[in-house]
Amino acid sequence: MNFLSKLLQGISFLPSIVSAVEGLFGSKSGSQKKDAALSFIGAALNLGEALSEKQVVDEDKFRDGLSKIIDGVVQCLNASVWAKKAAASN
Repeated sequence: MNFLSKLLQGISFLPSIVSAVEGLFGSKSGSQKKDAALSFIGAALNLGEALSEKQVVDEDKFRDGLSKIIDGVVQCLNASVWAKKAAASN
């Protein structure tokens, strides 16, 4: 699978990853939860392999981009019915 399709597939799992991280690390800080989500998505994308194969040439910019995507997913989830359901179950 080429890296672009792998990246898009990984991004499609972000809402589930963010939800799972919230469930596992709900009492942790936002930055700790974001780091966990970045770690999970990095593993899903096999980022180490992508770096070694030069599919990702600037790891810092790549991680920054993923971080922004995670922020957007969190913002969308917090503005949705999902946030109300999560608050009601607590």
